[in-house]
Amino acid sequence: MTPPQAQQLATCLAACGVSLAAGLSTSEIAQLATRFGLVFPPDLRLLLQVALPVSAGFTPWRDALHSPAGARALQTRLLAPLEGILFDVQLNGFWLVEWGPKPAQATAREQLVRQQFVHYPQLLPLYSHRYLPASPALAGNPVFSVYQTDIIYYGYDLAHYLATEFKFALPAGFAPLTAPKNQIVFWDALTG
Repeated sequence: MTPPQAQQLATCLAACGVSLAAGLSTSEIAQLATRFGLVFPPDLRLLLQVALPVSAGFTPWRDALHSPAGARALQTRLLAPLEGILFDVQLNGFWLVEWGPKPAQATAREQLVRQQFVHYPQLLPLYSHRYLPASPALAGNPVFSVYQTDIIYYGYDLAHYLATEFKFALPAGFAPLTAPKNQIVFWDALTG
């Protein structure tokens, strides 16, 4: 994504009624990365620096730096994918073969899942329960709709996701996609 394309997306979002604030500064991006252990892929970083969506449902990036409530809200959104998987492990019998034998005790199952989870790409919250993988740290990662272990592609990249979610046509210059550009460890397998 180029800076003019990021500006076009911001214009499309505004036309759809999304409230936008001034984009995050380089310093704010660095503070978020340091404080919350985040890596922003370049397309997300660029969009957030061009214009920051602040309507209800969007991630409170700037608030996370300036208020305890904002920081808690961001932490909750960052932990939601793990919490959803743990919910399905404990209450719905979800278990992956690659985790090995399923422990009989709930605490042992939770511990094992938490140990495995740190090896999976972090998901960055975008809007509601839509997430963009932080890894690989490249433009073009798909956007997932994540609700417990019900995980689907909601856009094959950030631009296509926004067009789908907010129901606008992408401007000329955005190539059509029929599959994600980047493969995402673990999360791709759950979309099957």
